[in-house]
Amino acid sequence: MNSDIRSLFPGAGHQTYLNIAAKGLVPTPVREAVDEYLEETVLGTMDKDARRAQVDTVRGKLAAMIGADADEVAITKNVSEGLNLFAASLLWKAGDNVVVCPELEHPNNIYLWFNLERRYGVQVRTVPPVEGRMPVDAMCAAMDERTRIVTFPTISFAPGFRTDISAIVARAREVGALTLADGAQSIGAQETDVHALGIDALAVATQKCLLSLYGYGFLYVRREVADTLVPIHVARYGVALDAHETAYSDGPLEYAPGARRFDLGNYNYLATAATDAALDFIGAVGVPEIERHVRGLAAELAQGMIESGMPVVGGEPGEHLAHIVSSGRLGGGRHYSADDPEVNDLHRRLVDAGVVLSLRSGVLRFSFGVYNDQSDVERVLDTVKAWRGEAVVS
Repeated sequence: MNSDIRSLFPGAGHQTYLNIAAKGLVPTPVREAVDEYLEETVLGTMDKDARRAQVDTVRGKLAAMIGADADEVAITKNVSEGLNLFAASLLWKAGDNVVVCPELEHPNNIYLWFNLERRYGVQVRTVPPVEGRMPVDAMCAAMDERTRIVTFPTISFAPGFRTDISAIVARAREVGALTLADGAQSIGAQETDVHALGIDALAVATQKCLLSLYGYGFLYVRREVADTLVPIHVARYGVALDAHETAYSDGPLEYAPGARRFDLGNYNYLATAATDAALDFIGAVGVPEIERHVRGLAAELAQGMIESGMPVVGGEPGEHLAHIVSSGRLGGGRHYSADDPEVNDLHRRLVDAGVVLSLRSGVLRFSFGVYNDQSDVERVLDTVKAWRGEAVVS
């Protein structure tokens, strides 16, 4: 990735920022869009109709990015809301089951299933991971004719491996189950075509690889599925009524087409403006080019860590590796901590050296964005080598 792109991210020059899996840096075009919106609100010149139209512009851009139709995308405020809106809109019966691998999920794709268990008697079938990888064979074996949903991350938040989606989707279709993906770590950093993949629903938020703000997200629902769902929450924008937003009709309730029925509005127009600019930026660079760049840097870091004698979850770089590299003993801690004193010591050393990263599930998690370059890899490896050298001497 060229230096002109990196220069649009001031935060990339102030530190070695390897934490897009938690929060991505925002480029200056997004900052400018935010400033413009705030200026309108301060001066009282905001045109709400124009900003409302921008919502559908953004909806269309995101749909195009993931290979969907605009009517298959709802506007949400985060991944959690998208997952919950979809899950709660199904008609559950006692004895239905959900298949999930909790160890590889963010907690926000775990708790909602146990809530359904409490409310409706839904069985939560948990499957353990296999060396940090999604246990595809075991998940497929766990499905049966009472499976309503099988859920998985497109890329796990720790250790950050890519999921083999095709096998899960194929088995789910055999038993009549729906597939629900958490796309938090992939959309914007990995080429995705939801129609080609065959998944039924996918939730994503904009503060990570989509390079925008907190408080905004999308829920994709395949049109044939969405049209059968009764939304758990309904607001004016989720109703099919060609009239002003304050209009009410006493006729039969008719939901908006496809996933639009999940729109709750009023919309977050500030985050809409930011995301519009972010999607334009990503579109200009190209997701395939971004994916090539970040996976290349991740592979280089993983290989360098191994050569430095550091454990890398998953071992040698391969097809499993996305833009996230995890070092340490996976599971040796809680979601946001590590039990290993050496991992904690190295984490402190990296932070002191100006590296921004995360501790997740007992491992050091490094995650690359479009703004990272070779110097970031070198900073980490130089710090690790110095730390290991001191450890050997002592």
